[in-house]
Amino acid sequence: MRSALMITALMSAFFITGAHAASPSNTSAKDPEVLGFVEWVVMDDTEVRLKARLDTGAKTSSLHAVNVEPFEQDGEEWVRFKLPLGDHEDQPSEGQLDHEDVILEFERPVHRTVLIKRKGAPSQRRYVVNMEFCISGNLHETQFSLTDRGRFSYPVLLGRRFMRDDNILTDSAQSFMATKECKYRTLEELAERPEALKRQS
Repeated sequence: MRSALMITALMSAFFITGAHAASPSNTSAKDPEVLGFVEWVVMDDTEVRLKARLDTGAKTSSLHAVNVEPFEQDGEEWVRFKLPLGDHEDQPSEGQLDHEDVILEFERPVHRTVLIKRKGAPSQRRYVVNMEFCISGNLHETQFSLTDRGRFSYPVLLGRRFMRDDNILTDSAQSFMATKECKYRTLEELAERPEALKRQS
């Protein structure tokens, strides 16, 4: 009986020790960042500031884009698209220009395409590109599907892929929780960028 108790005690000690040894230390892991369901983002290359909705219901992020045109460059598929700043008027202005006067044009290699099934409408194929952006003072990169979001309140939607890859949590009851800001250009400064186009009549 005494031997059985000793064996049981030794086995218990072995399993307890083993469990502690198998548990990885999380002290070096990055703590998740909590953001509101709406935040400001700044696209890294142009420093245009846009309002973004963090949406756990979408896997892939999306960016407002019009006049999306594919073309070939160096044997690879690229896409050209425009971002009219008058559609949302999020860019800070010094009052010298109307947002309608400034349209940004982008060119990006195509990462992939997705087929979007729409209720009561034909399916729509969208281009997906990789783009860098700043949110809460930190630079990130994720996939954006290009679609006309002019009728939506937010020109940018950030989906689960971004949140998963960058360890982001969202508080659905709060907005603009970011504690750090990202550098952005004014509307007038953007108008001087090589990506800027004059308003089309």
